[in-house]
Amino acid sequence: MELYAKALTFAIPFFLILIIIEEIAARRMKRQINYGMDTISSLSSGMTNTLKNLMGLSIAIVSYGWLVDKVALFHIESTWLVYVVAFIGMDFVGYWSHRFDHTINAFWNRHIVHHSSEEFNLSCALRQSVSAIVGIYFFLYIPMAFLGVPGEVVAIVAPIHLFAQFWYHTRLIGKMGFLEHILVTPSHHRVHHAINDIYLDKNLSQIFIFWDKLFGTFQEELDEEPPVYGVKKPVNTWNPLIINYVHMWSLIQDAWRTKSWWDKLRIWFMPTGWRPDDVAEKYPWSYWKNAYEQVKYDSKPSQTLFAWSWFQLVVNFAMVFHVLVAFVNFQYLEVMLYAIFMMVSIFAYTSLMDKAKVALPAEVIRFVMGIGLIYWNGGWFGLQEIIPGATFLVGIYLASSLVMAFLILSKEAKAKLDVKPAELVSSN
Repeated sequence: MELYAKALTFAIPFFLILIIIEEIAARRMKRQINYGMDTISSLSSGMTNTLKNLMGLSIAIVSYGWLVDKVALFHIESTWLVYVVAFIGMDFVGYWSHRFDHTINAFWNRHIVHHSSEEFNLSCALRQSVSAIVGIYFFLYIPMAFLGVPGEVVAIVAPIHLFAQFWYHTRLIGKMGFLEHILVTPSHHRVHHAINDIYLDKNLSQIFIFWDKLFGTFQEELDEEPPVYGVKKPVNTWNPLIINYVHMWSLIQDAWRTKSWWDKLRIWFMPTGWRPDDVAEKYPWSYWKNAYEQVKYDSKPSQTLFAWSWFQLVVNFAMVFHVLVAFVNFQYLEVMLYAIFMMVSIFAYTSLMDKAKVALPAEVIRFVMGIGLIYWNGGWFGLQEIIPGATFLVGIYLASSLVMAFLILSKEAKAKLDVKPAELVSSN
């Protein structure tokens, strides 16, 4: 975990620099690809995923190290070739785990947050799950384990493979010639993030596009069919923690409401979007049948709320970065408490971005937790040793955040999605 934290201290600034470069390039090209609240939501989602990983909330049913010890038929030395084999193996695993996430009802909850943005830009690449806690795809690693790819090699290759999927989340790069036949390109991945019927559940590869061509899930981006981004059943919130569980909550409701015991059991493993007939008739979902009729979610923030949301993002990002930098100096309990506080903090300000009434109780909880942690630590997790007066500044921040939430909610009624009923269709 220390290696992971250290890697992120380098990777995150690099990602932010690329996001800024993308925005500068878009402005020069006179194109708008970033929208404030959506970008804040995406970056906040990235922070929640980082915090989940730092807390160690990832459980492997079967570890790769154990698997390779039990089933390896060969012993491969750690040469350059084994790293190539590991990278290709990881990409094979990535394709099939990605495909299962898209096609099995319960597993879609592990992935919906990544597709929830109705924009497509580098920041949306950071929308990563906090709900995918249990590693359920261990069986996909069996071919690599048979070959005897060492666990330490997989540990090195895995983050490289993950970070290499960042760059192609952009609308600014067109088709890339011969690379279109080898790698996943921005064009391929625009198709993947689109809700157009022809593009749904296509281009599931992560690095090498040939998996899609081999297994029948490839779709070229068509000039006559511009991609429309998001999910068919809109999430209608900026809160990444709510987005992570919105699909699971829908499945729980459907499983509870259906009268058929068979449907209660099979709903979890049916194709994504499947619903029992009796529930679909009585409790229809609204979704975008025609992608081009999509009306993007907009909480209609005032200038005050907009500016305050950016301020919250910067402060919370600085705190998360503090956890990463000081991780080696923290006890596990300190990491857990700091991370839980940050989760509550992100929930609070993204709820305020929605103008949701729950934002105020969340702010109260954050304030009480924050003051309690200052008292427990005798400061703010040692930050005062780096920045004089840091504890006082954190206290001022907690108080002002509570006051601002009250003022904003008292002045602005919760925004309603500006969508005509006719533009959405029922699931039945």
